[in-house]
Amino acid sequence: MDAILVINAGSSSIKFSAFSVASHKLEPIASGKLEEIYENPHFVVKRHNGEVIADKHWPSGEKLGHDKAIAFLLDWLRSHGEGSTLLAVGHRIVHGGEAYVAPVRVDAHVIEQLEALIPLAPLHQPHNIAAIKAIAAQNADLPQIACFDTAFHSSQLPVVTQYALPPDITQQGVRRYGFHGLSYEYIARVLPDYDHKAATGRTVALHLGNGASMTAMLNGKSVASTMGFTAVEGIPMGTRSGSLDPGVVLWMLDEAKMDSRAIADLLYKRSGLLGVSGIASDMRTLLDSDAASAREAVELFCYRISRELGSLAAALGGLDAIVFTAGIGENAPPVRARVCELSRWLGVRIDADANRSNGPRISGPDSSIDVWVIPTNEELMIAQHTLDRLER
Repeated sequence: MDAILVINAGSSSIKFSAFSVASHKLEPIASGKLEEIYENPHFVVKRHNGEVIADKHWPSGEKLGHDKAIAFLLDWLRSHGEGSTLLAVGHRIVHGGEAYVAPVRVDAHVIEQLEALIPLAPLHQPHNIAAIKAIAAQNADLPQIACFDTAFHSSQLPVVTQYALPPDITQQGVRRYGFHGLSYEYIARVLPDYDHKAATGRTVALHLGNGASMTAMLNGKSVASTMGFTAVEGIPMGTRSGSLDPGVVLWMLDEAKMDSRAIADLLYKRSGLLGVSGIASDMRTLLDSDAASAREAVELFCYRISRELGSLAAALGGLDAIVFTAGIGENAPPVRARVCELSRWLGVRIDADANRSNGPRISGPDSSIDVWVIPTNEELMIAQHTLDRLER
């Protein structure tokens, strides 16, 4: 059996999925993750049906890091692959810059260019690259395909991506890029199976998870997105602030005497739902809480989404459909209900029973906008890109 491995490497974790390849078709085999790889590593793997087939803890205080974690993962796959041949590894790469608007096979030149983009995504890009290098160290001949979270948004017009800054700044790559593109690309591909009008018309997709964004799509192409130069712009997220007046950052520098690293830590790791609530970044915890600050965090999250929905509808010149996806979007009926309630002015009406059961269609018969809940699958999208690139 031939197989493709998908890697999503973070700062302290490596998520992975394995797919079998037969007759140019992909089937999920198993998925898992290596967590806390720099402190108390934990490895778990589940079959596609949810059955746990591996669960390993390392001794307290032991470190793996990306190199040892990747080596362990590849060794485990070889010993449990039942004779499978690993054809290639597909990677989620957060930033492709202006150069990479489609998946690419990784070589030394590609790595060099991805490293040049680290200043544009300092919290993500180094770890994505570390996984690529670790696999190359284990097997230099194994094809690796880089798939970019920014690529789907390359269809946006220049007026959409430009900030009102002088050319000497914008020519250095300071512009809006947009992220979560692999998720939006998957939604665009499967949307015809749900709603032809939404697939060919004006749709806003809401990728709501710990990282959260929204994208306006016309005929399945990205027109505008809430995220911009970095993945902190836009709506509030689990621990990220979302959009701020730049003057707030200047105040932090001048008045609060914070340096750039302290500000980055605040905006990326201590703000958003966690910062407002003071309780948790997890929407499930906040919805279960009776604390006023938890309700405040949820309401702010929904309010900002509804405001951006109006903005993206304006960018589209109207609205035919809304799609909720990702962890919160797929599994938090109260959030969907509140967002849709705040969007009644657009003609949105939902079916309460359908919403409680997670759809897939949750709009009522009296709604002028179709509202859907569609599970995303970034891993399958990466695997498909990897297979397509190999076949080319």
